[in-house]
Amino acid sequence: MDIRSENGKAIAVLTGDIDHHSARKLRSELDSFVITMQPDILIIDLTSISFMDSSGIGLIIGRYKLLKELGGKLEVKSPQPYIRRVLRLSGIERIVKIL
Repeated sequence: MDIRSENGKAIAVLTGDIDHHSARKLRSELDSFVITMQPDILIIDLTSISFMDSSGIGLIIGRYKLLKELGGKLEVKSPQPYIRRVLRLSGIERIVKIL
């Protein structure tokens, strides 16, 4: 994962797979960053994610809740078509903007 921040906006570029094993590490790194930097908007870029299971849904919902508590917003960018479908079916697009 690579995170960069500028002007109150942060972009977290994730790569590989998001599953039970990788989600724990991603969650920890994202939470540390969000708590420390408190960005107005966090964009999770899924362009390079090749696989995502329900752990990815949990990862997104958890970061949404954390950012909401801190007064920020979460956006998800460029999910692969099947991941976009999973996000749509989960109802996440009602609370998180998918770019």
